[in-house]
Amino acid sequence: MDVVITSDRTMITDHHGKEFLGFMTTAPPIFLPEKIWMSIAAPKIKVNDIGEPCQAPYGLRKIEAALLDAGIDAAVIDPDHLLKHPEARVVAIGHHDYFALGPPSSEWWVLTGREPVNARSFRRFMESKEMEYFRRKGAKIVVGGPAAWQWLYKPELIERWGITTIIDGEGERVIVDVVRKILDGEEPPKLIQVGVDEVPSLDEIPLIKKPSVNGLVEVSRGCPRGCRFCSVTLRPLRHYTLDMISEEIDVNLRGGVRGVILHSDDVLLYGSRGVYPDEGALLKLHELVKSKKVNIAWSHFSLSAVKYAEENFKLVSRISEMFGDYYKGVEVGIETGSVRLAEKIMPAKALPYSVKDWRNIVIDAFSIMHDAKIVPAATLITGIPEERPEDTIASIELVEDLRDFRSLIVPMYFVPMGLLRGESWYKREPTEEQLELMRVCLRHDIKWLDDIFSWYAKDMNPLVRRLISLFISMVKRASRGFLEVAQEL
Repeated sequence: MDVVITSDRTMITDHHGKEFLGFMTTAPPIFLPEKIWMSIAAPKIKVNDIGEPCQAPYGLRKIEAALLDAGIDAAVIDPDHLLKHPEARVVAIGHHDYFALGPPSSEWWVLTGREPVNARSFRRFMESKEMEYFRRKGAKIVVGGPAAWQWLYKPELIERWGITTIIDGEGERVIVDVVRKILDGEEPPKLIQVGVDEVPSLDEIPLIKKPSVNGLVEVSRGCPRGCRFCSVTLRPLRHYTLDMISEEIDVNLRGGVRGVILHSDDVLLYGSRGVYPDEGALLKLHELVKSKKVNIAWSHFSLSAVKYAEENFKLVSRISEMFGDYYKGVEVGIETGSVRLAEKIMPAKALPYSVKDWRNIVIDAFSIMHDAKIVPAATLITGIPEERPEDTIASIELVEDLRDFRSLIVPMYFVPMGLLRGESWYKREPTEEQLELMRVCLRHDIKWLDDIFSWYAKDMNPLVRRLISLFISMVKRASRGFLEVAQEL
Protein backbone atom coordinates (compact mmCIF):
# COMPACT_ATOMS: atom_id res chain seq x y z
CA MET A 1 0.00 0.00 0.00
CA ASP A 2 1.42 3.39 -0.99
CA VAL A 3 -0.60 5.56 1.40
CA VAL A 4 -2.03 4.91 4.83
CA ILE A 5 -4.60 7.45 6.04
CA THR A 6 -5.08 7.63 9.78
CA SER A 7 -5.44 9.63 12.98
CA ASP A 8 -5.46 9.08 16.73
CA ARG A 9 -8.11 7.17 18.69
CA THR A 10 -10.34 10.21 19.35
CA MET A 11 -10.95 10.28 15.60
CA ILE A 12 -10.86 6.58 14.63
CA THR A 13 -13.91 5.50 16.62
CA ASP A 14 -17.68 5.42 16.30
CA HIS A 15 -18.40 6.82 19.81
CA HIS A 16 -20.60 3.77 20.51
CA GLY A 17 -22.85 4.88 17.65
CA LYS A 18 -23.67 8.12 19.49
CA GLU A 19 -22.06 11.05 17.70
CA PHE A 20 -22.66 13.46 20.57
CA LEU A 21 -20.36 11.43 22.84
CA GLY A 22 -17.52 12.57 20.62
CA PHE A 23 -17.70 15.99 22.29
CA MET A 24 -16.29 14.38 25.43
CA THR A 25 -12.96 14.12 23.63
CA THR A 26 -12.72 17.92 23.65
CA ALA A 27 -12.50 17.98 27.46
CA PRO A 28 -10.03 16.67 30.03
CA PRO A 29 -11.23 13.63 31.98
CA ILE A 30 -13.51 14.94 34.73
CA PHE A 31 -14.39 12.80 37.80
CA LEU A 32 -13.36 9.67 35.89
CA PRO A 33 -9.95 8.11 35.04
CA GLU A 34 -8.81 8.93 31.52
CA LYS A 35 -8.97 5.27 30.48
CA ILE A 36 -12.69 5.10 31.36
CA TRP A 37 -13.30 8.54 29.84
CA MET A 38 -11.79 7.37 26.56
CA SER A 39 -13.72 4.09 26.67
CA ILE A 40 -16.94 6.12 26.77
CA ALA A 41 -16.03 8.83 24.27
CA ALA A 42 -13.70 7.03 21.87
CA PRO A 43 -13.79 3.23 22.11
CA LYS A 44 -11.71 1.09 19.80
CA ILE A 45 -13.56 0.17 16.65
CA LYS A 46 -13.85 -3.11 14.77
CA VAL A 47 -11.24 -3.60 12.03
CA ASN A 48 -10.73 -6.08 9.22
CA ASP A 49 -7.67 -8.28 8.71
CA ILE A 50 -5.56 -5.46 7.24
CA GLY A 51 -6.52 -2.94 9.92
CA GLU A 52 -9.23 -0.98 8.11
CA PRO A 53 -11.85 0.33 10.58
CA CYS A 54 -15.45 -0.58 9.78
CA GLN A 55 -16.25 3.16 9.93
CA ALA A 56 -13.94 6.15 9.57
CA PRO A 57 -14.26 9.95 9.76
CA TYR A 58 -15.98 11.35 6.69
CA GLY A 59 -13.10 13.68 5.83
CA LEU A 60 -10.61 10.81 5.82
CA ARG A 61 -12.96 8.80 3.63
CA LYS A 62 -13.00 11.69 1.13
CA ILE A 63 -9.19 11.74 0.97
CA GLU A 64 -9.18 7.95 0.58
CA ALA A 65 -11.70 8.21 -2.27
CA ALA A 66 -9.72 10.94 -4.05
CA LEU A 67 -6.56 8.83 -4.00
CA LEU A 68 -8.34 5.64 -5.08
CA ASP A 69 -10.04 7.49 -7.94
CA ALA A 70 -6.59 8.65 -9.04
CA GLY A 71 -5.32 5.05 -9.13
CA ILE A 72 -3.22 5.36 -5.96
CA ASP A 73 -3.28 2.44 -3.52
CA ALA A 74 -4.55 3.96 -0.26
CA ALA A 75 -6.76 3.08 2.70
CA VAL A 76 -7.81 4.41 6.08
CA ILE A 77 -6.02 2.32 8.69
CA ASP A 78 -6.64 2.13 12.44
CA PRO A 79 -3.73 3.67 14.43
CA ASP A 80 -3.08 0.36 16.23
CA HIS A 81 -2.63 -1.49 12.94
CA LEU A 82 -0.34 0.79 10.94
CA LEU A 83 2.60 -1.62 11.11
CA LYS A 84 0.64 -4.09 9.02
CA HIS A 85 1.68 -1.76 6.17
CA PRO A 86 5.42 -1.21 6.65
CA GLU A 87 5.87 -0.53 2.94
CA ALA A 88 3.71 2.63 2.97
CA ARG A 89 5.58 5.68 1.70
CA VAL A 90 3.03 8.27 2.80
CA VAL A 91 1.18 8.64 6.09
CA ALA A 92 -1.75 11.05 5.67
CA ILE A 93 -3.29 12.36 8.91
CA GLY A 94 -6.46 14.36 9.47
CA HIS A 95 -8.02 15.77 12.63
CA HIS A 96 -10.75 18.10 13.88
CA ASP A 97 -8.60 19.53 16.68
CA TYR A 98 -4.95 18.38 16.73
CA PHE A 99 -3.81 20.45 19.72
CA ALA A 100 -7.11 21.30 21.44
CA LEU A 101 -6.89 24.89 20.20
CA GLY A 102 -10.35 24.97 18.61
CA PRO A 103 -13.74 25.33 20.24
CA PRO A 104 -14.80 23.93 22.68
CA SER A 105 -11.45 22.35 23.61
CA SER A 106 -9.76 25.71 24.16
CA GLU A 107 -12.43 26.66 26.68
CA TRP A 108 -11.65 23.60 28.78
CA TRP A 109 -7.99 24.72 28.83
CA VAL A 110 -9.06 28.08 30.28
CA LEU A 111 -11.60 26.71 32.75
CA THR A 112 -9.63 23.75 34.12
CA GLY A 113 -6.01 24.44 33.24
CA ARG A 114 -5.87 20.83 32.03
CA GLU A 115 -5.15 19.41 28.61
CA PRO A 116 -8.18 17.89 26.82
CA VAL A 117 -7.96 14.23 25.89
CA ASN A 118 -7.95 14.92 22.14
CA ALA A 119 -4.59 16.71 22.40
CA ARG A 120 -3.20 14.07 24.76
CA SER A 121 -4.34 11.27 22.49
CA PHE A 122 -2.87 12.91 19.40
CA ARG A 123 0.48 13.48 21.09
CA ARG A 124 0.63 9.83 22.17
CA PHE A 125 -0.18 8.81 18.60
CA MET A 126 2.54 10.98 17.06
CA GLU A 127 5.09 9.60 19.54
CA SER A 128 3.95 6.00 19.19
CA LYS A 129 6.19 3.20 17.99
CA GLU A 130 4.16 3.08 14.78
CA MET A 131 4.82 6.71 13.86
CA GLU A 132 8.43 6.47 14.97
CA TYR A 133 8.86 3.54 12.60
CA PHE A 134 7.57 5.52 9.62
CA ARG A 135 9.77 8.50 10.46
CA ARG A 136 12.86 6.28 10.70
CA LYS A 137 12.18 4.63 7.33
CA GLY A 138 11.74 8.02 5.65
CA ALA A 139 8.01 7.91 4.96
CA LYS A 140 6.49 11.33 4.27
CA ILE A 141 3.90 12.63 6.72
CA VAL A 142 1.12 14.81 5.30
CA VAL A 143 -1.37 16.51 7.65
CA GLY A 144 -4.61 18.30 6.89
CA GLY A 145 -8.27 18.57 7.79
CA PRO A 146 -10.30 21.34 9.44
CA ALA A 147 -7.65 21.85 12.14
CA ALA A 148 -4.66 22.09 9.79
CA TRP A 149 -4.26 25.77 10.74
CA GLN A 150 -3.25 24.70 14.25
CA TRP A 151 0.13 23.44 13.02
CA LEU A 152 1.12 27.04 12.26
CA TYR A 153 0.96 27.70 16.02
CA LYS A 154 3.19 24.67 16.74
CA PRO A 155 6.24 25.09 14.46
CA GLU A 156 8.46 23.17 16.87
CA LEU A 157 6.27 20.08 16.47
CA ILE A 158 6.41 20.29 12.67
CA GLU A 159 10.13 19.69 12.98
CA ARG A 160 10.00 17.29 15.93
CA TRP A 161 7.41 15.00 14.33
CA GLY A 162 8.81 15.20 10.81
CA ILE A 163 5.84 16.77 9.05
CA THR A 164 6.43 16.91 5.30
CA THR A 165 3.39 18.90 4.13
CA ILE A 166 0.50 20.76 5.74
CA ILE A 167 -2.67 21.11 3.63
CA ASP A 168 -4.90 23.90 4.97
CA GLY A 169 -8.30 23.87 3.27
CA GLU A 170 -10.31 21.45 1.14
CA GLY A 171 -7.82 18.76 0.23
CA GLU A 172 -9.42 16.47 -2.34
CA ARG A 173 -7.72 18.11 -5.32
CA VAL A 174 -4.31 18.85 -3.88
CA ILE A 175 -3.76 15.56 -2.01
CA VAL A 176 -3.43 13.69 -5.29
CA ASP A 177 -0.73 16.08 -6.56
CA VAL A 178 1.13 15.95 -3.24
CA VAL A 179 1.13 12.15 -3.09
CA ARG A 180 2.17 11.80 -6.73
CA LYS A 181 5.12 14.12 -6.12
CA ILE A 182 6.20 12.01 -3.15
CA LEU A 183 5.85 8.73 -5.02
CA ASP A 184 7.87 10.21 -7.90
CA GLY A 185 10.66 11.15 -5.51
CA GLU A 186 9.96 14.88 -5.57
CA GLU A 187 9.67 17.16 -2.56
CA PRO A 188 6.17 18.64 -2.10
CA PRO A 189 5.57 22.12 -0.66
CA LYS A 190 5.76 22.47 3.13
CA LEU A 191 2.50 24.42 3.35
CA ILE A 192 -0.39 24.43 0.91
CA GLN A 193 -3.24 26.84 1.64
CA VAL A 194 -6.20 26.08 -0.60
CA GLY A 195 -7.78 29.36 -1.66
CA VAL A 196 -11.38 30.02 -2.64
CA ASP A 197 -10.51 29.68 -6.32
CA GLU A 198 -8.74 26.36 -5.74
CA VAL A 199 -11.44 24.38 -3.93
CA PRO A 200 -12.81 21.37 -5.77
CA SER A 201 -15.90 21.91 -7.88
CA LEU A 202 -18.88 19.62 -7.33
CA ASP A 203 -17.64 17.31 -10.10
CA GLU A 204 -14.22 17.10 -8.44
CA ILE A 205 -15.50 16.05 -5.00
CA PRO A 206 -15.12 12.25 -4.83
CA LEU A 207 -17.78 10.01 -3.31
CA ILE A 208 -16.81 7.88 -0.33
CA LYS A 209 -16.09 4.23 -1.07
CA LYS A 210 -16.37 2.85 2.49
CA PRO A 211 -18.57 3.65 5.52
CA SER A 212 -18.31 6.92 7.42
CA VAL A 213 -18.67 7.28 11.18
CA ASN A 214 -22.32 6.96 12.20
CA GLY A 215 -23.53 7.40 8.63
CA LEU A 216 -22.51 11.01 8.13
CA VAL A 217 -23.10 12.12 4.55
CA GLU A 218 -22.39 15.57 3.15
CA VAL A 219 -25.18 17.28 1.22
CA SER A 220 -23.69 20.76 0.73
CA ARG A 221 -20.35 22.43 1.27
CA GLY A 222 -19.72 26.09 2.05
CA CYS A 223 -21.95 28.83 3.46
CA PRO A 224 -23.20 32.18 2.13
CA ARG A 225 -23.57 33.98 5.47
CA GLY A 226 -20.04 35.35 5.90
CA CYS A 227 -19.79 35.31 9.72
CA ARG A 228 -16.42 36.83 10.64
CA PHE A 229 -15.52 34.17 13.26
CA CYS A 230 -16.09 31.17 10.97
CA SER A 231 -13.72 29.56 8.46
CA VAL A 232 -16.55 27.80 6.57
CA THR A 233 -17.82 31.08 5.15
CA LEU A 234 -14.57 31.46 3.24
CA ARG A 235 -15.69 28.62 0.93
CA PRO A 236 -18.24 28.77 -1.91
CA LEU A 237 -21.59 27.01 -1.57
CA ARG A 238 -21.97 23.76 -3.54
CA HIS A 239 -24.86 21.26 -3.34
CA TYR A 240 -24.55 17.54 -3.98
CA THR A 241 -27.05 15.98 -6.36
CA LEU A 242 -29.57 13.53 -4.92
CA ASP A 243 -27.85 10.70 -6.81
CA MET A 244 -24.54 11.54 -5.12
CA ILE A 245 -26.17 11.62 -1.69
CA SER A 246 -28.02 8.36 -2.35
CA GLU A 247 -24.83 6.62 -3.40
CA GLU A 248 -23.01 7.63 -0.22
CA ILE A 249 -25.95 6.58 1.99
CA ASP A 250 -25.92 3.21 0.25
CA VAL A 251 -22.19 2.82 0.96
CA ASN A 252 -22.96 3.23 4.65
CA LEU A 253 -25.97 0.89 4.54
CA ARG A 254 -23.90 -1.83 2.88
CA GLY A 255 -21.36 -1.37 5.68
CA GLY A 256 -23.99 -1.96 8.33
CA VAL A 257 -24.56 1.66 9.41
CA ARG A 258 -28.29 2.06 10.03
CA GLY A 259 -28.60 5.81 10.53
CA VAL A 260 -27.93 8.93 8.48
CA ILE A 261 -26.48 12.23 9.65
CA LEU A 262 -27.00 14.80 6.92
CA HIS A 263 -24.02 17.12 6.98
CA SER A 264 -23.77 20.68 5.79
CA ASP A 265 -22.90 23.99 7.34
CA ASP A 266 -26.66 24.61 7.13
CA VAL A 267 -28.70 21.62 5.98
CA LEU A 268 -31.81 23.80 5.60
CA LEU A 269 -30.09 25.69 2.78
CA TYR A 270 -29.70 22.52 0.72
CA GLY A 271 -30.57 23.28 -2.89
CA SER A 272 -30.88 27.02 -2.31
CA ARG A 273 -29.06 29.74 -4.19
CA GLY A 274 -28.68 31.92 -1.11
CA VAL A 275 -30.29 32.27 2.30
CA TYR A 276 -33.87 31.28 1.41
CA PRO A 277 -34.66 27.60 2.13
CA ASP A 278 -35.90 25.75 -0.95
CA GLU A 279 -39.05 23.79 -0.07
CA GLY A 280 -38.89 21.42 -3.04
CA ALA A 281 -35.19 20.60 -2.69
CA LEU A 282 -35.48 19.95 1.05
CA LEU A 283 -38.52 17.72 0.67
CA LYS A 284 -36.83 15.66 -2.05
CA LEU A 285 -33.69 15.33 0.09
CA HIS A 286 -35.61 14.05 3.09
CA GLU A 287 -37.87 11.83 1.01
CA LEU A 288 -34.70 10.20 -0.30
CA VAL A 289 -33.46 9.53 3.24
CA LYS A 290 -36.92 8.30 4.27
CA SER A 291 -36.86 5.80 1.41
CA LYS A 292 -33.72 4.25 2.93
CA LYS A 293 -35.70 3.32 6.09
CA VAL A 294 -33.16 4.78 8.52
CA ASN A 295 -33.23 7.21 11.43
CA ILE A 296 -32.07 10.74 10.72
CA ALA A 297 -30.08 13.49 12.38
CA TRP A 298 -28.48 16.66 11.03
CA SER A 299 -25.12 18.25 11.63
CA HIS A 300 -26.15 21.94 11.52
CA PHE A 301 -29.16 24.19 11.07
CA SER A 302 -29.10 27.98 11.08
CA LEU A 303 -31.75 29.43 13.35
CA SER A 304 -32.99 31.93 10.78
CA ALA A 305 -33.50 29.07 8.28
CA VAL A 306 -35.45 27.12 10.91
CA LYS A 307 -37.77 30.09 11.42
CA TYR A 308 -38.19 30.81 7.71
CA ALA A 309 -38.69 27.18 6.66
CA GLU A 310 -41.37 26.62 9.29
CA GLU A 311 -43.22 29.91 8.98
CA ASN A 312 -43.39 29.74 5.19
CA PHE A 313 -43.66 26.00 4.46
CA LYS A 314 -44.13 24.20 7.82
CA LEU A 315 -41.01 22.35 6.70
CA VAL A 316 -39.37 21.70 10.07
CA SER A 317 -42.44 20.01 11.54
CA ARG A 318 -43.22 18.19 8.28
CA ILE A 319 -39.71 16.79 8.00
CA SER A 320 -39.63 15.72 11.64
CA GLU A 321 -43.02 13.99 11.34
CA MET A 322 -41.84 12.27 8.16
CA PHE A 323 -39.38 10.20 10.23
CA GLY A 324 -41.63 9.29 13.14
CA ASP A 325 -42.29 10.25 16.71
CA TYR A 326 -38.77 10.27 18.16
CA TYR A 327 -36.31 12.98 19.13
CA LYS A 328 -33.71 14.05 16.60
CA GLY A 329 -30.57 16.11 17.21
CA VAL A 330 -28.85 19.01 15.47
CA GLU A 331 -26.19 21.61 16.20
CA VAL A 332 -27.10 25.30 15.99
CA GLY A 333 -25.22 28.52 16.58
CA ILE A 334 -26.70 31.23 18.78
CA GLU A 335 -23.24 32.83 19.18
CA THR A 336 -24.52 35.96 20.94
CA GLY A 337 -27.66 37.49 22.36
CA SER A 338 -26.37 40.98 21.65
CA VAL A 339 -27.80 42.70 18.60
CA ARG A 340 -24.91 45.20 18.68
CA LEU A 341 -22.34 42.41 18.50
CA ALA A 342 -24.34 40.40 15.98
CA GLU A 343 -24.35 43.41 13.64
CA LYS A 344 -20.54 43.52 13.84
CA ILE A 345 -19.56 39.86 13.52
CA MET A 346 -22.47 38.07 11.80
CA PRO A 347 -24.84 40.52 10.09
CA ALA A 348 -25.98 37.93 7.53
CA LYS A 349 -26.65 35.15 10.06
CA ALA A 350 -30.20 36.46 10.53
CA LEU A 351 -31.05 36.65 6.83
CA PRO A 352 -33.63 36.71 5.35
CA TYR A 353 -34.64 38.58 8.51
CA SER A 354 -33.03 41.69 9.97
CA VAL A 355 -30.14 41.13 12.36
CA LYS A 356 -31.82 43.67 14.64
CA ASP A 357 -34.41 40.95 15.30
CA TRP A 358 -31.79 38.30 16.16
CA ARG A 359 -33.07 37.74 19.70
CA ASN A 360 -36.60 36.92 18.52
CA ILE A 361 -35.26 34.76 15.68
CA VAL A 362 -33.43 32.58 18.21
CA ILE A 363 -36.45 32.27 20.52
CA ASP A 364 -38.83 31.48 17.66
CA ALA A 365 -36.48 28.85 16.20
CA PHE A 366 -36.04 27.12 19.57
CA SER A 367 -39.81 27.05 20.03
CA ILE A 368 -40.28 25.52 16.57
CA MET A 369 -37.67 22.81 17.21
CA HIS A 370 -39.09 22.04 20.66
CA ASP A 371 -42.54 21.41 19.17
CA ALA A 372 -41.03 19.33 16.34
CA LYS A 373 -39.04 17.11 18.77
CA ILE A 374 -35.74 18.34 17.36
CA VAL A 375 -33.17 18.85 20.11
CA PRO A 376 -30.59 21.57 19.42
CA ALA A 377 -27.09 21.54 20.86
CA ALA A 378 -26.38 25.27 20.73
CA THR A 379 -23.18 27.28 20.98
CA LEU A 380 -22.55 30.76 22.37
CA ILE A 381 -19.29 32.62 21.86
CA THR A 382 -17.82 34.80 24.59
CA GLY A 383 -14.56 36.69 24.70
CA ILE A 384 -14.87 38.12 21.17
CA PRO A 385 -12.40 41.05 20.87
CA GLU A 386 -15.20 43.64 20.46
CA GLU A 387 -17.36 42.25 23.25
CA ARG A 388 -18.55 44.53 26.06
CA PRO A 389 -20.13 43.57 29.43
CA GLU A 390 -23.55 44.58 28.15
CA ASP A 391 -23.16 42.12 25.25
CA THR A 392 -22.59 39.26 27.67
CA ILE A 393 -25.59 40.38 29.74
CA ALA A 394 -27.71 40.27 26.58
CA SER A 395 -26.60 36.66 26.03
CA ILE A 396 -27.48 35.82 29.65
CA GLU A 397 -30.96 37.26 29.21
CA LEU A 398 -31.47 35.33 25.97
CA VAL A 399 -30.51 32.01 27.56
CA GLU A 400 -32.96 32.72 30.38
CA ASP A 401 -35.69 33.25 27.76
CA LEU A 402 -34.89 29.81 26.28
CA ARG A 403 -35.46 27.96 29.56
CA ASP A 404 -38.65 26.23 28.41
CA PHE A 405 -37.17 24.76 25.24
CA ARG A 406 -35.52 21.32 25.28
CA SER A 407 -31.88 21.94 24.37
CA LEU A 408 -28.28 22.05 25.49
CA ILE A 409 -26.49 25.41 25.37
CA VAL A 410 -22.71 25.57 25.55
CA PRO A 411 -20.77 28.83 26.01
CA MET A 412 -17.42 28.77 24.23
CA TYR A 413 -14.46 31.13 24.39
CA PHE A 414 -13.49 32.95 21.22
CA VAL A 415 -11.00 31.22 18.92
CA PRO A 416 -9.42 33.30 16.11
CA MET A 417 -10.77 31.61 12.98
CA GLY A 418 -12.23 32.80 9.68
CA LEU A 419 -11.81 36.53 9.04
CA LEU A 420 -10.81 36.98 12.71
CA ARG A 421 -7.86 34.58 12.43
CA GLY A 422 -5.36 37.35 13.19
CA GLU A 423 -6.93 38.15 16.56
CA SER A 424 -5.72 36.76 19.88
CA TRP A 425 -7.18 33.81 21.76
CA TYR A 426 -9.27 34.50 24.82
CA LYS A 427 -6.94 33.59 27.70
CA ARG A 428 -7.89 36.06 30.44
CA GLU A 429 -9.65 35.27 33.67
CA PRO A 430 -13.38 35.26 32.93
CA THR A 431 -15.29 38.35 33.94
CA GLU A 432 -18.18 38.14 36.38
CA GLU A 433 -20.58 38.54 33.45
CA GLN A 434 -18.93 35.64 31.63
CA LEU A 435 -19.07 33.49 34.76
CA GLU A 436 -22.76 34.29 35.09
CA LEU A 437 -23.29 33.29 31.45
CA MET A 438 -21.70 29.92 32.25
CA ARG A 439 -23.93 29.54 35.30
CA VAL A 440 -27.08 30.37 33.33
CA CYS A 441 -26.13 27.85 30.61
CA LEU A 442 -25.33 25.25 33.27
CA ARG A 443 -28.70 25.72 34.96
CA HIS A 444 -30.42 25.39 31.60
CA ASP A 445 -28.51 22.23 30.68
CA ILE A 446 -29.06 20.56 34.06
CA LYS A 447 -32.78 21.26 33.77
CA TRP A 448 -32.97 19.36 30.47
CA LEU A 449 -30.16 16.81 30.91
CA ASP A 450 -32.21 13.93 32.33
CA ASP A 451 -34.95 14.40 29.75
CA ILE A 452 -32.47 14.41 26.85
CA PHE A 453 -30.39 11.53 28.23
CA SER A 454 -33.46 9.33 28.73
CA TRP A 455 -34.19 9.18 24.99
CA TYR A 456 -30.60 9.50 23.77
CA ALA A 457 -29.45 6.50 25.80
CA LYS A 458 -32.37 4.18 24.99
CA ASP A 459 -30.40 1.82 22.74
CA MET A 460 -26.97 2.54 24.22
CA ASN A 461 -24.61 -0.12 25.54
CA PRO A 462 -25.86 -0.74 29.14
CA LEU A 463 -22.41 -0.36 30.72
CA VAL A 464 -21.75 2.88 28.87
CA ARG A 465 -25.21 4.12 29.82
CA ARG A 466 -24.49 3.44 33.51
CA LEU A 467 -21.12 5.16 33.34
CA ILE A 468 -22.60 8.25 31.69
CA SER A 469 -25.44 8.29 34.21
CA LEU A 470 -22.84 8.21 37.00
CA PHE A 471 -20.93 11.03 35.34
CA ILE A 472 -24.08 13.15 35.04
CA SER A 473 -24.77 12.65 38.76
CA MET A 474 -21.23 13.78 39.57
CA VAL A 475 -21.59 16.86 37.36
CA LYS A 476 -24.81 17.82 39.09
CA ARG A 477 -23.26 17.49 42.55
CA ALA A 478 -20.13 19.41 41.55
CA SER A 479 -22.23 22.14 39.94
CA ARG A 480 -24.10 22.96 43.11
CA GLY A 481 -21.23 24.92 44.62
CA PHE A 482 -20.67 26.95 41.45
CA LEU A 483 -24.35 27.78 41.22
CA GLU A 484 -24.76 28.45 44.94
CA VAL A 485 -21.96 31.02 44.88
CA ALA A 486 -23.97 33.00 42.34
CA GLN A 487 -27.08 32.89 44.52
CA GLU A 488 -25.11 34.14 47.55
CA LEU A 489 -23.74 37.05 45.53
